[in-house]
Amino acid sequence: MRQTLYNTARAKATLAIALRTNGTVNGTGVDLHENKDASRSAMLIVHSGTITDGSHAVTLQESDDNSTFTNVAAADLQGSNPTVTSTDDDKIYEVGYVGSKRYLRASVTTSGATTGGTLGAAIVRGFVRRPPISRS
Repeated sequence: MRQTLYNTARAKATLAIALRTNGTVNGTGVDLHENKDASRSAMLIVHSGTITDGSHAVTLQESDDNSTFTNVAAADLQGSNPTVTSTDDDKIYEVGYVGSKRYLRASVTTSGATTGGTLGAAIVRGFVRRPPISRS
């Protein structure tokens, strides 16, 4: 089988695209071992829409059990967690993950917003132990 991105990686939503105002919203956990695929690598993708005001700090979090999440240590990140502001309309941010936890999610903390901004996030998991990656 020819190795392609389609059969070695899969994107899963973690943070629904929505208008963000002041406060913290935690995304849904993404299982890096879903369908026993055992992904060995992952990446957080954040996509901003229109950001009218406020500061939207996005953080990649990890967990062993999909219940207790902590922020990923800087040593386990490739790049850095983005903070999206009013000058960041329609941008895409990528943050690599090289840690060893099974579950990942995005968390966004918005402050200083009157009308806020729209953004969402996905986790791309890949480099499965036995390709192709499951699409079920």
